[in-house]
Amino acid sequence: MNKMATLKKKDVFYCLLLTLLGGFLITLVGCSGSQAITATKTVTTDAITVPLGGNGWKEGKGLGDITDKGIQSWQDSSTSFTAYVQVGQTGNLELWLDGKVIEGKSKLTVSIDNKSHEIIWKASEEQPAYAGSWKITDTGYVAIHIQGISKEGPVFANIENVVLDGSAVEGSVNYVKNNKGNFFYWGHRGPSVHLNYHTPEDVKIEWFYNEVTVPKGEDVLGSYYMADGFSGGYFGMQVNSPDTRHILFSVWSPYKTNDPSEIPDSMRITLLKKGAKVHAGKFGNEGSGGQSYLNYMWKAGNTYKFLLRGVPDGPEHTIYTAYFYAPEEGKWLLIASFRRPKRSSYLGGLYSFLENFSPSQGDKERHVLFGNQWIRTASGKWIALNKATFTTDNTGNKGYRMDFAGGVKNGQFYLKNCGFFSQYTKPYTQLERAEKSEHPKIDFEALP
Repeated sequence: MNKMATLKKKDVFYCLLLTLLGGFLITLVGCSGSQAITATKTVTTDAITVPLGGNGWKEGKGLGDITDKGIQSWQDSSTSFTAYVQVGQTGNLELWLDGKVIEGKSKLTVSIDNKSHEIIWKASEEQPAYAGSWKITDTGYVAIHIQGISKEGPVFANIENVVLDGSAVEGSVNYVKNNKGNFFYWGHRGPSVHLNYHTPEDVKIEWFYNEVTVPKGEDVLGSYYMADGFSGGYFGMQVNSPDTRHILFSVWSPYKTNDPSEIPDSMRITLLKKGAKVHAGKFGNEGSGGQSYLNYMWKAGNTYKFLLRGVPDGPEHTIYTAYFYAPEEGKWLLIASFRRPKRSSYLGGLYSFLENFSPSQGDKERHVLFGNQWIRTASGKWIALNKATFTTDNTGNKGYRMDFAGGVKNGQFYLKNCGFFSQYTKPYTQLERAEKSEHPKIDFEALP
């Protein structure tokens, strides 16, 4: 804080009077200036407890982390933390930090919407540290920023929760409530969003075609832009690291397990063929099956084409084959062909999705465009898919994260998630884009 201002006797009287009436202490640095709060206002029984383990984010590379217990091992002032809460109405917001200063006292600032309060928090204090009040003037996500200024002990503080009260949180309030079902992890990954395409009934869908464009600047680390999903697997492109990107095609085994080594031979996905430089093997953790990927540095702003085939192979098997077309290559590339047991069918359950698979990247917004969807029947008829239902996953459905959206933009479907934006799309919204009259020109006989 700035040096203590010189106060007139009348100013000191009014400051002390306001302090007594408020029921808590402040360190006087001038009534017309900033205030350093000494953290003694009692939490009310109506207050909301927001766990930082599921709603907090680290900023900076210094010592200090967000764990399931909130902020821990916070030693560096270069490291700060931000918690996000979505509110459904405007009004007053009062805030406490629930945790413990280990030794001596620490000086912190808590900021919301460019208004900061400085607090002095002592190790001797057993109750949550009062950080002040704010006026929330808009609904949507509120960012609560916590910054360390100085400390006498080895760490600034271990902080498990932020506690909120006031008229701004009397209506709907959305945040990750607890860690049941490992939702601190899923909350940090953020909500996945989907386009469930409307397909005609009683047709044998042999081919599914889609086009994907990631706008420039939206190729965020940890993103999966999944183009051709079906009831059995998925096919799309990922950002895996700053210098690694995958074209990924996976088919699930009918045997339900997260450990691929448990799958009986009769239930295994069999690789029939794969393209040049394509890696193929097994996958687990979110179901198990066969996986293939091509290391390909696709570029944001370019449009990529995905083509998937699904055909019966005898009475108990289906063969799924994936092709990828990049404008940089100028030709269709085979990714892989897998044989799946315990099913004999054409394609069904067609969808696209956008997800973040890196928990550390769930505070970054991303979006993608999907355009020109078509199916081709076993008899050779092309049918445009211009209608879809927008959905989100359980993280969004439970209201733990509300930064999800989908719609139609410039004749294409779009999906958007993460980043704590405030305008969301209601799940199960029906979407319709303008239908194109010309189907893709593909020489199926020439496919590799």
